[in-house]
Amino acid sequence: MKPLVVVGDSILDVDIEGVADRLSPEAPVPVVDVERQWVRPGGAGLAAALAAQSVADVSLITATTEDRDGHTLARLLGRDVRVVTMPLRGETVRKTRIRAAGQSLLRLDTGDGTADGGRLTASVARTLRAAGAILVADYGRGVAAHPQIRHMLTELARSVPVVWDPHPRGPAPTPGASLVTPNLKEARQFAPGYVEADELAKVLRDEWAADSVAVTTGPAGAVLANGKRLTVVPVPAEIRIAGHAGTDTCGAGDRFASAATAALCHGSTVAEAVSHAVDAAAGFVAAGGAATLSIRDSTTAAESDTTETGGSAFEVAARVRAAGGRLVATGGCFDLLHPGHVSLLRRARAMGDALVVCLNSDASVRRLKGPHRPIVPARDRARLLIALSSVDAVVVFDESAPSALLDRLRPDVWVKGGDYTGVDLPEAAVVRGYGGEIALIPTVRGYSTTQLVAATQARG
Repeated sequence: MKPLVVVGDSILDVDIEGVADRLSPEAPVPVVDVERQWVRPGGAGLAAALAAQSVADVSLITATTEDRDGHTLARLLGRDVRVVTMPLRGETVRKTRIRAAGQSLLRLDTGDGTADGGRLTASVARTLRAAGAILVADYGRGVAAHPQIRHMLTELARSVPVVWDPHPRGPAPTPGASLVTPNLKEARQFAPGYVEADELAKVLRDEWAADSVAVTTGPAGAVLANGKRLTVVPVPAEIRIAGHAGTDTCGAGDRFASAATAALCHGSTVAEAVSHAVDAAAGFVAAGGAATLSIRDSTTAAESDTTETGGSAFEVAARVRAAGGRLVATGGCFDLLHPGHVSLLRRARAMGDALVVCLNSDASVRRLKGPHRPIVPARDRARLLIALSSVDAVVVFDESAPSALLDRLRPDVWVKGGDYTGVDLPEAAVVRGYGGEIALIPTVRGYSTTQLVAATQARG
């Protein structure tokens, strides 16, 4: 299958979390005692990372620069997608949310970067022409306004599905887009004088010369103007149950657009793609939104990794809980997948309604096993695991133990191999603290990655 290509402006998103239980003596404003900081790709970078959950081969065309935030953003993006760069004039755009008790108190925006309008490199043009589907994730910073990119998108829309997620500060979508996906607030800005989603969808479809326009309406789903048909696509009731007041909706539009593009890339009709996108976006918000893709920012940020493969682990968890089911998780390096691993995973899956594997990152494996491990990189280990029928999702973590990840995921059962009998697991306090259960499954005798590696070296 041809790659899915995302085109647009990337941003560095930062969440600073803490406790706010007092007011400042200088002014009646809350004082936030900072506990941790999380980072993730934002804008088109987030859309590309989300697309990579549905399509194996994702490329991102975006503008970058060599400042500190740019280096952080490049490291985050490189985990999930192939990045094809354009020059950025100015500083990397960074959006920092200050949060306490799950609520945003303040957002600080820094950076003035805009895409350079000069001639495109051959790699950008080559990447666009190789696309099986294209998502334009416009954040008003110049990538979607580049004249050569617009010319190519107009040309390619005749043969390749183009989904355009517009921005009020950006240009109009190029003609012939398969689907344009404004939210209701944006749609009203694009078409002043119109209020209702159905009117807006029809007016904007004609104004933009698009095949279809889907106006997203938050918890109500979306309204699709597809040809002469107008369709209301509601959020499934079981996913609405999973949500709650104050849910963080950050990234919902990117999830919608990326899911729709992935569906078109796989051959779905526009109507099918929008229905799938509504489900995906609702599940994404119910599971915690963009924050579930964040990694802990620390001195080891260069090697931090909290990548999810298959369906999002947090979306899987939300679906299981909404249905009243039982979520099981297990963890480990899974460096050379062998029958012992397969037996553990199959038996773990039988203990509940879904199984999430928490996978040690490459850096974590090196700390645990030594400088010559892992043999198989994390991305390939994750792909092998998700190919097993017993595994519903894989999430990669960077710490030596998955305590912080489990505190966010909160599985009902945490499974480890029987070789941990009598061992004080570092994550045990977290699991027991939220009321989870720890289960030990006997290992299959004779199978160990370390022993397999040693035997191979001895034969060599």
